[in-house]
Amino acid sequence: MTMTNQTLVPHLWYDKEAKEAAAFYTSIFPNSGIMYETTLQDTPSGDCDLISFELWGRKFMAISAGPFFKFNPSLSFMVHFDSSREKDAGEKLNEMWSRLSEGGTVLMPLDTYPFSDRYGWIQDKYGLSWQLMLTNPEREEWPPLVPSLMFTGDKYGRAEAAIHFYLSAFKHSELGQMVRYPKEVEPDNKGAVMYSDFMLENQWFAAMDSAGEHQFRFNEAVSFMVYCDNQEEINYYWEKLSAVPESEQCGWLKDKYGLSWQIVPKQMDEMMSCGTPEQIGRVNQAVLKMKKLDLAELQAVYEEN
Repeated sequence: MTMTNQTLVPHLWYDKEAKEAAAFYTSIFPNSGIMYETTLQDTPSGDCDLISFELWGRKFMAISAGPFFKFNPSLSFMVHFDSSREKDAGEKLNEMWSRLSEGGTVLMPLDTYPFSDRYGWIQDKYGLSWQLMLTNPEREEWPPLVPSLMFTGDKYGRAEAAIHFYLSAFKHSELGQMVRYPKEVEPDNKGAVMYSDFMLENQWFAAMDSAGEHQFRFNEAVSFMVYCDNQEEINYYWEKLSAVPESEQCGWLKDKYGLSWQIVPKQMDEMMSCGTPEQIGRVNQAVLKMKKLDLAELQAVYEEN
């Protein structure tokens, strides 16, 4: 596997199952594999496994760091099967559904819907949500994997504002579709976002409002790592995105819509994948003392003799 030049990387928080989950997902998705594994020692959660992996060419990170956050459907991953790109797309969708169903929970059954001839929403055995969809080959080609944000509870009705905020914050961004509820459809309001997609840093995302009685909202179980070239970029994204001071820790922050981000230097990947256990330990201990990450200090402790 080669390192992808990907600025925004989904980060998945598990109790103890990160290695197991990464192996499970990479056995299911095409063009996938483990990139590196390391152990972060002496963290507040004890020793934590850290795994970098790719699914369908998209980079992910996962960590086993204790039972503090649980996945929920407010953040899911849409998996698009395009018959113009994938031979036997429908069969491959069924096969992936079968694998992800093992020990999982069906949220919307695999069936025909107005927006797709074959679609289903499932929570896998680790709690992570996936929306599998057969896409219309007559339309513009969809990327195979798209993170999807559902705005619920006190964030309901704020999907459109959030999208425009993210478009203003990130480079190489554009708005795709913006489909609203044309009339009041209980419990959703007319004009709320039924579906939208948008590009940030050349990567597509989807978003929707949902007024249902959901007992979930965004949390730290899924965050997005923002890989920065230098301290100037780290400072920029920190100032732009952080809205909850008490959530600022170890490069993590939370924005005004409740979504969690990690603002990290690109060099962290090299440190974690190529460093000796001693170098990784020193970098990790330095990170634990920081809120916003200081690249110069991290490089200094990494290069200590």
